[in-house]
Amino acid sequence: MLRMIALLLLTVAALAGAAVAQKAQQPFFPYPMRVEKLKNGMTVVRVPFRSPGLVAYYTVVRVGSRNEVEPLHTGFAHFFEHVMFKGTKRFPEGTRDKLLASLGFNDNAYTEDDFTLYHSFGPSSGLQQLVEVEADRFRNLSYSEETFQTEAKAVLGEYHKSAANPELKIEEELARTAFERHTYRHTTLGFYEDIKRMPQYYSYSLEFFHRWYAPDNAMLFVVGDFDDAKLMQWVRENYGPWKGTSARMRIPSEPRQQGEREAKIEWPTPTLPRLIHAWHTPGSTLEDLNSAIQSVLGAYLVGPTSPLYKELVLDKHLAESIGTRFYDHRDPHLFALQATLSDEQSRERVEVAFEAAVQQLLDADVDAKRVADIKSNLRYARPMSLETAEQVAEQLAVHAGVYGAPNALELHYRDLVKVQPGDLVAFARRHLVPRNRTTLALTAKELPQAQEGKPKT
Repeated sequence: MLRMIALLLLTVAALAGAAVAQKAQQPFFPYPMRVEKLKNGMTVVRVPFRSPGLVAYYTVVRVGSRNEVEPLHTGFAHFFEHVMFKGTKRFPEGTRDKLLASLGFNDNAYTEDDFTLYHSFGPSSGLQQLVEVEADRFRNLSYSEETFQTEAKAVLGEYHKSAANPELKIEEELARTAFERHTYRHTTLGFYEDIKRMPQYYSYSLEFFHRWYAPDNAMLFVVGDFDDAKLMQWVRENYGPWKGTSARMRIPSEPRQQGEREAKIEWPTPTLPRLIHAWHTPGSTLEDLNSAIQSVLGAYLVGPTSPLYKELVLDKHLAESIGTRFYDHRDPHLFALQATLSDEQSRERVEVAFEAAVQQLLDADVDAKRVADIKSNLRYARPMSLETAEQVAEQLAVHAGVYGAPNALELHYRDLVKVQPGDLVAFARRHLVPRNRTTLALTAKELPQAQEGKPKT
């Protein structure tokens, strides 16, 4: 009898273990993914998704401001985000837009430090024509020197418009102060003086295009309601003849920071003051946990469940908001804590609170339960944002743009599960140290309503 009970308990334990193992092996990304690399090196990813009659079409090119290595020639990755809509001999300027609009497609693009993303969304009935139009502009982009100069001036106008917001100045000054050699030293818009010179560089723009707009440097993500066999036939016919290979250029390495740095901005018009503490941290790869650690670390230090958020935002009203300034990057970049202060008088107290929270981590005083809760939230909240074909395509493309793998989204979120409280401590002791820190302070004229009536503790 005892033997039977023992066997029964072992069986139950085995079944429970199998269930746990099966749960652990469940993929983060819940949709089937088909991947094919064309003979020319272009990667094509298809995800059938329940969006009757609709399809998302996202092309990521792994070129961003990171790739702008020549002095005086920054801003060209962002420039091509604009000029890629200017037409080809087959579809001259204006005809592409009219055709896609008549088919019911919305399309646009944006540029980041490490990639440029072109996206379209619309009816599956127009997918064949969309493939033809998109492949044509990547293979046969054509623009005159006059068009180039007009668009370069438009980019300058975009800079002037963005410069009216403190965020551009913050981004510029933080990058200039924290970086000395790496191309992350400039923003995606580029250095202002370089943008003003851009109309002189028509010939260089053609070289830049052929250097980076090559099939082996691009990935296509198609998500939604489509016939896979027909889609791949159209893709092979239209993208197959695309020739060329991307450049192999050395990106300058950033030397180790050996002392604390400061950046100060005096904003000329009323706005809320800002405070940023930033540290150099490793780039994002699929070979280690550094990216996953930073995702957890940001939420742990300044997320809505953190003691800092409760103290600075909810209880004492020293800050209007706090958060992290971390984005995945191909090369070592920055992990930062940032605060929008209630007023200038709050600065010192918020700075002391930031330092105390980091020191607590350095002292290995970590709330293991909150780390587990944050991991769970990050792991399971993301699928909630994958509810449309567009959301799925964008997340796949963005992660692929940084990591270089079509399934990078899945692999990154698997890493989140592996992060342990001790990893946060070890990471902080390696990187969140004073000699590696850059502090940015933005001061400004006070807003009229900030003069009185603010609760203080």
